Order: sequence, then C-alpha cells, then structure tokens
Amino acid sequence: MSSNWDQRLGVWYIAEDHPDTVAIAHSPEGAFTYGELAASAHQLVHTFRALGVPKGGIVGVIAPNGVLPIQVSMACQEAGWLLLLVNAYLTPEELTAMLEHAGTALLVVHEAHKSALQGEFGDRVKAATKVVGVGDVPGVPNLADLTKDQPATMPDDRSEGGFLAYSSGTTGKPKGISRSGSGADPSEVANKAAVFGRAFDYRPFDGPHLVSTGMYHGGSHSYYMASLNVGHALVIMRKFDAEGALQLIDQFKVRTAYMVPTQFHRMLQLPDEVRAKYDMSSLHSVVHSAAPCPRTTKQRMFDWWGPVIWETYGGMEGAATIAKPQRWLEKPGTVGRAIKGVRLAILDDDGNELGPNETGHIYYETEAGFRYHKDDELTKSTYKGNRFSIGDIGYVDEDGYLFIQDRAKDMIISGGVNIFPAEIEGVLLNHPAVHDAGVIGIPDADWGESVLALVELRDGSEPTDALSAELLQHCADHLAAYKRPRRLEFRTDLPRTEAGKLYKRQIRAEYWKDQDRQV
Repeated sequence: MSSNWDQRLGVWYIAEDHPDTVAIAHSPEGAFTYGELAASAHQLVHTFRALGVPKGGIVGVIAPNGVLPIQVSMACQEAGWLLLLVNAYLTPEELTAMLEHAGTALLVVHEAHKSALQGEFGDRVKAATKVVGVGDVPGVPNLADLTKDQPATMPDDRSEGGFLAYSSGTTGKPKGISRSGSGADPSEVANKAAVFGRAFDYRPFDGPHLVSTGMYHGGSHSYYMASLNVGHALVIMRKFDAEGALQLIDQFKVRTAYMVPTQFHRMLQLPDEVRAKYDMSSLHSVVHSAAPCPRTTKQRMFDWWGPVIWETYGGMEGAATIAKPQRWLEKPGTVGRAIKGVRLAILDDDGNELGPNETGHIYYETEAGFRYHKDDELTKSTYKGNRFSIGDIGYVDEDGYLFIQDRAKDMIISGGVNIFPAEIEGVLLNHPAVHDAGVIGIPDADWGESVLALVELRDGSEPTDALSAELLQHCADHLAAYKRPRRLEFRTDLPRTEAGKLYKRQIRAEYWKDQDRQV
C-alpha cells in the first residue's frame, strides 16, 4: 500500500478504498477494520435519527476506553451533530449540571458507568434527555436492540459534525467550548484533517498508535482520530498502567502515541530492570500536552526513548504552539513556537504587550476563534480584541519560543511576590520517594499566602518526620528561599484528571473555606 500523502486519506475514504485495513489492532472489544468501523458508525446514524436527534443536536457518550467513543464520534462527524465526550469520573451533580447546560439531545451510557443514572440526579438526566444503554444498563433502551434492524449503509444527507468539550473539572460551573460543523462533506473534511497528523510527522499507514489516556479527554480524542485519519491502527488500553503501556508498545511495535506528563513520571518510576525488559525502538512520534511537564522528567524521557517526544500547547479553544524534539533539546522547557495562523502575545495586567523574556499573561489569536457554549459573557471576558487567553502565564524569548510558568489562578502571591507552583512541583517530583506532588497557597496572616506542599509517596516510603525534613531540604537545595514550601503534608492520594491536571480548586477549598477568596 502506498504511503503517499497525495492519496485519499481520512477514515471514510480509507474505509471505502481499503476496507480490510486494520483500524483497531487491540481494544477491550477486540480488533476492527476500517470497513467494520465505518459500517457501525453508519448504523448509529440511522438509529439516532430514528430516535429523533435533530441536525445540530448534541450527542453525549459516557464510556470507558474502547471502541464506543470512536463509533459515536464518527456518527456525529457524518450526521452534523455535536459530540460531547463526558468525563465519567464527574460526580452525579457535576454530570447533571453539564448535561443540562449542554442541552444534550441523546446520551449513550456504557454499562461500566451505569451508576451515573442512579439516584436523584440520574432521574433528572433521564427526564431531560433521551438515554440509551450499551450492555446492562437498567431502565433505558438497549442500543444493540435499537440498531439490529437498522442498515449499515452510508446515510443520506451527510454533513460535517462538530465538538462540544467541557473543562476537565478543575473550575466551578460548567464551561463548554463549542465548535459547530461546517456542513461540508465528511469524507472530504476527514481527508483534509489528515494534515493534523502531518504536523507531528504522523506518516500515512505507519502506525500503530497507542491510546493510553482517557478517551473522553479532548486532547486524546484529537490524536486518536488524527491517527485513524492517516491510517494508523489504534492500540487501546482500557486504563493506563505504566508497565502495561511498555508491554503494548513492544508487542505491537507502536509508532505514535499521545500521552500526558503524569504517565511519563509513572513509567520512569518503574525499576530499571522492568523498563529494560521492553523494546521502545519502534517509537517515532509521541506527543504530550495538557499539563506542565517538569524539565527533568522530560529530559529523562529523551534519554530513554530518544528524540521522539513532541509537545504542543493550547486548549480546546485552539492549538497555539508545537515544540519539535530537537527544538526542545536546544531550548529545554519551551512549549514551542506558534503554529501557522497563530499569533502569540504576552500582556501585562493592563493589557499592554510585553517584550521578549518578560513574564505576563499569554494571549493568542487564531483564524477560527471559538465561543463558550451558552455563555457570551465568559467568551467576551476571555478576549482582548481578537486575542484570547486560557489563563496561563509565561514569556516568549527573543527567538519566538514560548515558556509556560503556570496557571494564573494557581499562582501564589506571598508578600507581594509571585510564586509558580509548577516549578516547586517539578522539584519534588524529582525526589525518589515522591510518587505525586501538588503545591498550593494557603492563608497566612503576615504574608497573605504561604506555600504548602502536598506529597503522595511511592510504595515502600513511609511518611515520617525525617522524610518530611528531607523533602523540605531537597526543595531548599534547588529553589530560592521565597519559593520553598513552608509546610509539607503527606497524602495517600492526590486527585488528578486523566489529563494529568490536579484538582487544585478542590484541594484549595479545604484551606480557604472560611476565607474571603475565590479558590
């Protein structure tokens, strides 16, 4: 099979031209060809239309990693619907608020998450939204029964769908980023979308691609669909575990992957003899994003895997930068330069543009733009002219390379001095006893805020006073005095999203609940 970029690509054309090509090499549901995947998506379109989902309607899915999120995504792509991939780990209250805010026309629930439909909030969801179940989901129609009499042929009136993504749960009220479809031919759109993979050197039919992050996450969705669009078969993990990922990379000779920094840290914590068991030489392009990656962690991954790690910065609001492997090695810590069609700017608190190496609020401008779903006020507040911000702080060097300092809302201000938690967390994560770490500002009568480090230890390490003193000294050895934690607490578990982001709002609330401060 030719690997020429001039041939027709995208999931639909590959299914038409090469239906027997493997689309999913490994998943909890088994293997699938492109032809089988496309046929199942067509069947869902006929089924959902029969259920009354209107063009432009929102179709949600709550499912673990597997084939279902892809099938629903493809159905939305060719029927003009907006896809809503729901974080299955939200509380029932958070889930209900999101679905009601979205105005979901149809919700598909996998049996692994049927508890989402129980109790008061589940009753509210079922009263407001059509719900169908996959597997054993009591009280709602079964999707298999609904689809069995529907054809698997390509539906009429095909048009490009869109995407509705909600923030990962680290903020308060629901915040959805809406991108409506253009109405164009889905096959042509997918063909053109294959260029997304080209930006990260995803070569046609040169897979497979490892899916190890939560498939409901917008970043993960972008990369597994991009991989399918260039003919990369997917190797899907139901749930990430460090050694399991290495085993699959070795077994399937994985070429591409999307990961988050927390996964790098977990794999690096494996004993040397375990890591040495697996061959990583097949890896060609591993992209990471979503959360800051400590510089030492990323350098260790380069030392292990070689120059195959790419980084991208942005959000569902729009991509902004790409750091190619060699560029990061030349400028450690950078998240790259602006991609084509994006203009970066660093602004101070008053909206004035800053010069090279001056730290401020990161704004960028894209050709497409975006809007927050049903929230014109929030959309307006995010923009300064044509530029928008996703709330990060950083600087651009004299060569145009962007460096992230931290999230503006996570920044600690102690005695009038700005302190960036991500830097302190990176130091703590470099200690051999630390499994995970989070740093927040807590109330301080003299300084306004002081630095608190929360540490989750690796197996085999005990939370003793001696270890606490050792970790504080470790920080003192690597950080200026004003950045050092004044307190350190051990935790058995730090709450993170599957994108690797700490639920800092939840953690801060414990310490600021009686204070006059937005957490």
